[in-house]
Amino acid sequence: MDAASLPHASMSAVKAKDKAAWLALFEPDAVVQDPVGPCDWDPTGEGQRGIDAISAFWDMFMTFQKSFEFEVHFMAVRAGEAAAHVTMTITNTDGSVNPVEAINIYKASPNGKIASLRSFWN
Repeated sequence: MDAASLPHASMSAVKAKDKAAWLALFEPDAVVQDPVGPCDWDPTGEGQRGIDAISAFWDMFMTFQKSFEFEVHFMAVRAGEAAAHVTMTITNTDGSVNPVEAINIYKASPNGKIASLRSFWN
């Protein structure tokens, strides 16, 4: 898969709640920083490294998520990376709706999988 295809493939798997499809997009040693920098579930800000850690991250964020929608507003692709300006609308299990504007940067590996995913949002 080329870098331009990774944003839609990743967010479509999340929307479908298809953990296996989402994890299959990643290299075994991939890193997910969502968000970039320290946060409650990543106090060091180093992200989730490797499939096991990325799988645990999926399990954590899916516990409160009822549905996920996304819209890609703009995407720039260069040198095996895609930067996508997106709105991700998460409906939580309590019924609250949380629209999140983000810049997601996907780095493709030579195998066409995600080597890293960095999500910038507040």
